[in-house]
Amino acid sequence: MQKMNRLSIGPELRTTSVLVVHLLLTQFNRGQSKLIGSSQPIVATVGDDIILPCRLEPAVDVTAMTLEWTRSNLNPRFVFVLRTGRELVNIKHPSYKGRTSLFTDKLRQGNISLKLSKVKPADEGKYQCFIPKLNEASLVRLVVGAAASPVISLTGIDGDKGGVVLQCESKGWYPEPELLWLDAEGKILSAGPTETVRGPDDLYTVSSRVTVEKRHSNNIICRVQQRNINQIRETQIHISG
Repeated sequence: MQKMNRLSIGPELRTTSVLVVHLLLTQFNRGQSKLIGSSQPIVATVGDDIILPCRLEPAVDVTAMTLEWTRSNLNPRFVFVLRTGRELVNIKHPSYKGRTSLFTDKLRQGNISLKLSKVKPADEGKYQCFIPKLNEASLVRLVVGAAASPVISLTGIDGDKGGVVLQCESKGWYPEPELLWLDAEGKILSAGPTETVRGPDDLYTVSSRVTVEKRHSNNIICRVQQRNINQIRETQIHISG
């Protein structure tokens, strides 16, 4: 009798076990592929061609899927849209026309990274890659910077203080930088206010003047720096007696 009971219960247990395993695998498979962007900001220099990374892990062929890159603060918000293998240019934001593309040969591997050409200061911000069919999204932050070496020129003589007046100017920075005058020992000199001009290309020009007195050392440094993009440019001038 005990043997018959075991035989009659066995198939029910097996059926139940198979059903549970099937449900677990179904739930697992639904959520196993995730879009991976970049945990660190992508830093680009104005004029560069860069790649904003985004891929599915594990890889899934997305060739036939709708793929979207967007920025929420734009109207329209679309940076790039691919649907059934064709780009939807008519809904793309005008500032990105002709500057964004995907690597179509890598879509089979689940790679939907965006190539952005000729980076502009206005491109800085957060980008989202999105696959509607999988309801998967990931964010990538782009930081844009530009730096240029300063130029020092002699603009006059200060008879009252017995020194010379120097001007330092640096063009083509982004974001807005800081300008400092230093002596040969690295001590900050008291100087006039920094004048800042933002051009139509969104790049900054900064300039400042300083009076170098006899008590100062002969080597004077103009330093322009932008901490957000970790850029420093310096120019040194030697003032003879």
